[in-house]
Amino acid sequence: MRKQIAAANWKMNLNADEAHQLLSKVLHTKLELKPGQEIIFAVPFPYISMAVKKCAEHNNVFVAAQNCSDKTSGAYTGETSAIMLQSVGVQYVIIGHSERREYFNETNEVLAKKIDQCLSHGLKPLFCCGEPLSIREEGKEKEFVAEQLKQSLYHLSADQLQQVVIAYEPIWAIGTGKTATTQQAQDMHAFIRQQIELKYGHHIAQTISILYGGSVKAANAKDLFSQPDVDGGLVGGASLNAEEFITIIQSLD
Repeated sequence: MRKQIAAANWKMNLNADEAHQLLSKVLHTKLELKPGQEIIFAVPFPYISMAVKKCAEHNNVFVAAQNCSDKTSGAYTGETSAIMLQSVGVQYVIIGHSERREYFNETNEVLAKKIDQCLSHGLKPLFCCGEPLSIREEGKEKEFVAEQLKQSLYHLSADQLQQVVIAYEPIWAIGTGKTATTQQAQDMHAFIRQQIELKYGHHIAQTISILYGGSVKAANAKDLFSQPDVDGGLVGGASLNAEEFITIIQSLD
């Protein structure tokens, strides 16, 4: 059975008090998760230890880092390694978010190294893929996403791939208020699963959770999550509002 996941990506938001209050408010709500459902909080680095401590008191609630280095250790001032994250109780790491790709020039090849770092140190990568508006308008979104998968994931063994969660984020729908229709989301998720099946086989493809990450909010979460190949959401702005994110969590099938 595939995991269903509601993942909050706080990005670079909130001061310490606000982070504490938001996490407390969500976690103190009686969230009746079904077997196979998870909540992930991808918090800024300064709040990781606080979040790990709070989430440890709850079943199926985990903490993610928003990034990690592609190096194991060394003279890389300002970087954070996978082994550091693992040592403080992080379970997931977002790899390849569109903002990292766009603003920090992270390539598919660098992301493959980050994936390897995570897996080598017991962390689960939450790998992001997706196309910009120009590619969507050319009708080449599937070829674009297929190449992202190939260059960053296809060096993995089947067992390794099963540790990866994939998030499809149409870049044109992030922070713009635009959202892919439920059918557009389902079509791309089904395509991603088909590509994994071609490489790794049907059984492996059916075990990989694929999240939707394009302006998920309370108003559209239930429709999106009801699609057969959409296994939850990577939620940005809406995860900064406790009531909104709670509704999104409750929208998991």
